[in-house]
Amino acid sequence: MRILLETNVFISAVFFGGIPGKILEAWRDGNVHLVTSPEILSEYAAVLDRLAAKRPGIDPNPILAFLTAHGTCLDAPELPEPVCDDPDDDKFFACAVTAGVALIVSGDAHLLTRSGYHDIAVLRPTEFIERHPDLF
Repeated sequence: MRILLETNVFISAVFFGGIPGKILEAWRDGNVHLVTSPEILSEYAAVLDRLAAKRPGIDPNPILAFLTAHGTCLDAPELPEPVCDDPDDDKFFACAVTAGVALIVSGDAHLLTRSGYHDIAVLRPTEFIERHPDLF
């Protein structure tokens, strides 16, 4: 199953584990495939760098290198019209539409309220795990 992880889910998985961490474990184990775009990777890297600066001893570079090597990163053109109330979140739908991905995992209200756009479901991490227990 190919999915997109909204930045906060990805960051929570890397730094705190929990339910988002289970999703990254499923990716590591080959049960899900992560799709990103250069814009999404750039946002991941910026937030990881900020948090790593506050937590000495945590190096975000290995996870980004692993994601680059084992995920799919594709150029996603901007959407023809704004979708989310926060236009910065549109990059997730743009990537999903371009890649033909039907699921974004997010806790962001701007994305959650637009679930169904182009038949793309937006699920909270817990909902994703509950709906797809076979992946975990």
